[in-house]
Amino acid sequence: MPHSRDPLDIAASLSCWAGKVDPVPLPGGLTNTNFVVKDRGRTYVVRIGGDMAVHGIVRAIELAASRAAAAAGISPIVVHAEPGAMVLDYIEGQTLTAADIQNPRNLSRLVQLIRHAHRDIPRYFRGPAPMFWPFQVIRDYTHTLEEGESHYLPMLVRLLDAADRLETAVGPIELVFGHNDLLAANFIDDGTRLWLVDWDYAGFNSPLFDLGGLASNNLLGPAETETLLELYFQRPLDNTLRRKALAMQAASLLRETMWSMVSEIHSSLPIDYEPYTAENHRRFEAALAAFDAQPR
Repeated sequence: MPHSRDPLDIAASLSCWAGKVDPVPLPGGLTNTNFVVKDRGRTYVVRIGGDMAVHGIVRAIELAASRAAAAAGISPIVVHAEPGAMVLDYIEGQTLTAADIQNPRNLSRLVQLIRHAHRDIPRYFRGPAPMFWPFQVIRDYTHTLEEGESHYLPMLVRLLDAADRLETAVGPIELVFGHNDLLAANFIDDGTRLWLVDWDYAGFNSPLFDLGGLASNNLLGPAETETLLELYFQRPLDNTLRRKALAMQAASLLRETMWSMVSEIHSSLPIDYEPYTAENHRRFEAALAAFDAQPR
C-alpha cells in the first residue's frame, strides 16, 4: 500500500465497508495509525501500517498472531485484512493504566491471561512461526544505530557487553508464544474480563520476557514483581529463577531503550523520543545493578 496515502483515506476506503464511513482517530499508536469506524450498526478498530524493518515488524505475522489470539479468546476478532490494514471488532471497555497493573487485585487476572496466551495461541497460529529473541533484537538495533550514525554510538559497546552477560545468565529457556510488548495500554477490561491486543512484536520467546516487560513497563516494585513471578510459575522463587528473571527484566529495559534510540532516527511521528530514551536507559542501569547484586 503506497506510503504517500493518508491513513485516514485508507481507513475510509477499505473494501469491507457497506457504504461511506467516517473514521475517528484513536490515539496511542506508535507503530501504526488507529481509527474507530462505525458501519452497519457495529463498531470496529482499524489499524493502518506497513512493515517496519528497523523494528522487525512484519504485518503478515501480526495478522496471523491477531487471528490466533482471537481464536484462543484472548483478542477481538479480525473481521477484515488487506495489505497495510487490519479491521477488528471494537471492545467496549477501559484501557488499563500502569496504576491498574500495579493494583494487587489485578495481578492474578493478568497472569491468567498471559499464561493463556503463552500456552494456547500456538494451537491456532498459522504459517511460519516467528521468534522474538530480545538479545538478537538488541544486536540488530546496534547495526541500525551504526548505519544511522546515531549520537548514542559511544555507549553501544558497553550496552552490548551488558546484553551478552544478561543472555548468558538467562541460559536455556522454556519456549512460549509471547506478546513481547506488555504495555498497560495493550490490556482492555470490559468489566467482566481482560483482553490483550496489538501483536506487532508477537513471537516465540521465554515467558520471562513478557513477565519482565510487564513489570518494567508498569513500574512494579521488587515485591510486586516477585508476586507476579510466583503467580505465573505457581511456586516460590529460588535464587536461580530470580536471577534469570532479573536478567530478562534488565534485557526488556535495554530493548526498550534501543527501540527508542532507533525511533529517534527513523520514526515519522511527531514525538520527542529523547526523554523516553533517557528514562529507559536510567531504569536499565538500575535493573542491571540489581541483577549484578543478585547472588549467583
